[in-house]
Amino acid sequence: MIQAWKERIKKIGQLNFKAVFIRPKEKGMTLIEALVGIALVAIAVLGLAQLFTFGILMNSRADRIANATFLAQQQIEFLRNLTGTELSSLSGNDLDEQIDVNSDGTYDYRRLTVLNPQVSYTEIRVLVFGPAQVDVDQGELLANPVQHRVMADIRTILAR
Repeated sequence: MIQAWKERIKKIGQLNFKAVFIRPKEKGMTLIEALVGIALVAIAVLGLAQLFTFGILMNSRADRIANATFLAQQQIEFLRNLTGTELSSLSGNDLDEQIDVNSDGTYDYRRLTVLNPQVSYTEIRVLVFGPAQVDVDQGELLANPVQHRVMADIRTILAR
C-alpha cells in the first residue's frame, strides 16, 4: 500500500497526471460527471436566454424613446414653420395631444407643448410621455416630468 502511494507521488512529480488520476480499468464518464455537465450547460443556456430577453426589452424601450423624440422634434418643426402672428395666437395656450401612432385605437403617447412668449422670442418646451400618463393631470406632468417618466423633453427658442 505504501509502495503504491510512493509510486503515485513519484508519478505526480513527473507531471504524468493521466497515469496517476485515471486508472486503466476506468473508461467513460460516471453518472455524476454527466449530471454536472448537463447542469453547467443548462445554466449557460438559461443565462443566454435571460440575456436575449433583456436585449429585446432594451431594444423595445429604445424604440419608444426614439419615437417620442421624433414626435417632440416634429412639433418643434411645426411651430418653426408658423408665422409670427400664428405663433402669437398660440402663445399662452398649452397644447395637449394624445397620439395614436399605429391607429389601433389606444393612445401610444401624450405630447405636451408649452409656449412661453417673451419680449423678443418665444420659449418652447415639448414633453412626450408614454401611455400610462394619458389620464394624469397636465399640471402634474409639467411640475414633475421625471417622476412620470418623460420619454422626451426638448426645449428651444423661436425669435420672430
